[in-house]
Amino acid sequence: MKVDALLVLWIVNYLTGWLQYVRQQSCLSETMVSNTGAPQGMVLSPFLFTMYTSDFKYNSESWYLQRFCDNSAVGCISQGQEAEYRGVVDDFVEWYGQNHQHTAQREQDEGGDVESCASPLLQCQESWLLDGQLNSKRMSSGEEENSSGNTGDAVPKVEVWPELERAECFARGAALKWASGVFCRPEQLERLGQYRKRESQRTSSIHSRLKSVVQSYLEGVGWGLEQLREARGELREVSRSLGEAGVESRQNAEGVLVLDTLRETAGNYRQLLAAVSNLPRLYSVPGVVLETERLVESRRLLEAHARLMELERWQDEVLWQIQQAGGAGLAPQDEALVRGYFSGVGRLVEGLGRQLWSVVGSALVLAGQNPTPFVSAVRIVEREEALDRALLEGRGAGSARPLPPGRPRRWRERFFQVMEEAACARVRSVSYLHTRGPGLASHLAALQHGIMGDLNTVRYLLEHCVPPHYHLARAYLQACHRCLRAHLAQVCSWELESGEIFTVLNWVLHVYNSLEMMGDAELVAMMGPEELGPLISQEGLDQLQNKYVHSVRNSVSEWMQKALEVELTDWQRDQEPDIDHEGFYHTSLPTIITQMLEENARVALRISGSLRDQTIQMGLYEMESFLNRFREALVEFGKEHRRDRHSNKFYLHYLLAAISNCIVLKTSTESLQQQRSSCPAGRFPRTPPGPLAALDRAVRKACRLVVDELLQDLQPVLLRLLSRSWLASEDVTQTLCSILEQHCDLYTCARPPCHQRLQEECEWVVVVEYVRALMQKRLVCRGAEERNQLSQHIAQDAQQLRELFQGMEEEGAMADVTPTALLPVLADLIQLKDPNMLTLEVSGLVAKYPDISEEHVSALLDVRGDVPREVRGAVLDMLEQSAPPLPPGYRPVFSDILVPLPSMPFCLPTTKCA
Repeated sequence: MKVDALLVLWIVNYLTGWLQYVRQQSCLSETMVSNTGAPQGMVLSPFLFTMYTSDFKYNSESWYLQRFCDNSAVGCISQGQEAEYRGVVDDFVEWYGQNHQHTAQREQDEGGDVESCASPLLQCQESWLLDGQLNSKRMSSGEEENSSGNTGDAVPKVEVWPELERAECFARGAALKWASGVFCRPEQLERLGQYRKRESQRTSSIHSRLKSVVQSYLEGVGWGLEQLREARGELREVSRSLGEAGVESRQNAEGVLVLDTLRETAGNYRQLLAAVSNLPRLYSVPGVVLETERLVESRRLLEAHARLMELERWQDEVLWQIQQAGGAGLAPQDEALVRGYFSGVGRLVEGLGRQLWSVVGSALVLAGQNPTPFVSAVRIVEREEALDRALLEGRGAGSARPLPPGRPRRWRERFFQVMEEAACARVRSVSYLHTRGPGLASHLAALQHGIMGDLNTVRYLLEHCVPPHYHLARAYLQACHRCLRAHLAQVCSWELESGEIFTVLNWVLHVYNSLEMMGDAELVAMMGPEELGPLISQEGLDQLQNKYVHSVRNSVSEWMQKALEVELTDWQRDQEPDIDHEGFYHTSLPTIITQMLEENARVALRISGSLRDQTIQMGLYEMESFLNRFREALVEFGKEHRRDRHSNKFYLHYLLAAISNCIVLKTSTESLQQQRSSCPAGRFPRTPPGPLAALDRAVRKACRLVVDELLQDLQPVLLRLLSRSWLASEDVTQTLCSILEQHCDLYTCARPPCHQRLQEECEWVVVVEYVRALMQKRLVCRGAEERNQLSQHIAQDAQQLRELFQGMEEEGAMADVTPTALLPVLADLIQLKDPNMLTLEVSGLVAKYPDISEEHVSALLDVRGDVPREVRGAVLDMLEQSAPPLPPGYRPVFSDILVPLPSMPFCLPTTKCA
């Protein structure tokens, strides 16, 4: 539904922002803002209901139409009943026309304007809210009335501006809204005079300002009208002059037609004159071309170039004369004819250029013998460059005379291209034969010698043969650098070995920038390394270094595997390992590994510190891998020996040599780690290598094999310990100490600290096996005499073992806790006469050795053979209640000792239970 925008705007403004409150006697409520409905006490509230009238109203199920008192209407259509809508509109338009004529007639009869009873704001809203045909019909009816009237007697109707009406409507509406808000209470009517006076003053001020503005506008309009009058006069004068000129041009058109024949004849005469004047030149062109060709072949370049310039000048003049004669430009057939006469000029240019560039390309070779041809070539290049510049300036864009054929030649640019090609050819002339392997270093040395010789020739000879602005030495240096960069890129694309990669890296990073090459003071002053740029980009250097490290890694891995195979072969020899100057067993393995890694690190450091770090990192990875394989080899070596213990009588010796080798490798590994600088995070993709951990695992495995070999030798003796035969004689202990002494003497051939560690392990193993034999209850005392004898024998064995191991210890290497101290404690427990004191004795044992269990204590009580059931229960209860935790740094003794299960009383000892 179409609604007039002004009506909507007025309704919104009128019903928005009303202040409303309730007053009862002397009490006032809080002020609220009302934006909907009719506010209480508003004087226009009753009037809003008088806006509707029943003059015209139509209502049905699908259509509703209501006319207001200001002749505006609203309607609503639904269910798509367009036909009904059209009919109602036509009826409404017809009714409105009749009503309008009736009202107009009444106004004429009364002789004055009849004001509508509606408000001024509603009078200005004479816009229909229905279809657009309503307005069009009203306009057409108005036109018919004006046309039917008497034009002579009618008074001219003054048109009212719609903007003025709208402004007045808005002003009245705003005033009405303001008045409704101000005079909503009776006591405010007392200030009506003040409001009237203030508004009249404001109105007078506005009128005065409007008058001054209108006056200034009127002055501007008057000045504009005066300017328009003057412009109209000038336009009349211009129009008259243009008419006179048109008449004169039409009169002179016939005389111009007469001159066309004369103009054509003059053109033909100029062409014939040009042809006659140029005939001698055209006839002499072939002879001049032949003579110039002979001069070019004999390398008389300056004379040949002078003749060539004369021929080109003739050709250019002939073309220009023909173009001037033609007037409208050079015809293609005329240009082809002239070029046919001067066809030899193009061949001369090409031939002279070939000779010229041949001289420039061989300048390095001929500079010391005869630099004259090179000087001539430079002079010709400068002539051509000057001629190109003059032609471009004189016949540039916008010039009627075109450039001669083949211009600009840009021979100076071509001169530097030929010099660069010559430099590349000099680089390529260095022999590519035998460039692989050691020959690559010779090839790079030859490149160095050749480039520096050519640079000296350019600096000291050719530089003086060219103008100073050429900077020939600088340009040649740049050309050599670019050629070398391309050549080295080709070399790096080959499948290079580590030695070849080292040669390239060393030459690029050190030789090329040394004082013998680009580091020369004069060359640096001419062009520094920053201007030249690197021979190989940083990305290329990284790739080359990675390739070098990968190649070295393959070589190191191969040599480590070969060294391990040699080591395995040495283990099978039927002779004792070599002894170094310090008296320790050793083989060639650590020397080979250490020298290989240190040499690789030292060689890489000659390139850069980063390459040294990568090489060391690689070596540490390979060292870790090698030590893992070395440990596996030790395991296999031990398995083979256990299968046949008599096949290798130097088995223990080579185990000790392997331990000494690991100590040497540990020292070398720590030295390599100290040489490596701190690497930034993320430099290496893998986790950091752990060669020291791998070394420790290998050493532990070798020591375990050594201890296992000791146990194998002690096994016959250990089976006789704490038996009645052992109790009856002292041969078992003597044999035990003899075997221990032999092994411990061999342990001194291992490098410290491993031989001390082996001796400690030997002592621990002997004590553990001694206690295990006791726990097996091979000997159960039958009385106090046997308990006394057993305890004394254990104490004597403990004394002998203590003296044996203390005699082997170095000065100042006494251990804080010795395992043999356990044996006297056990002897005291067995020797105790009063069983009731066992609880106290066992509590002391538990305090010293907290890893002892109830099974161990029960076995000790069984060995005594005299412990009542009550005492045993009390001791075990105390042990169960105490159970102290293991202190830090404590090495368990009883944890590895298993107590055999007691046999069931109802089972026969010779058969198994079902």
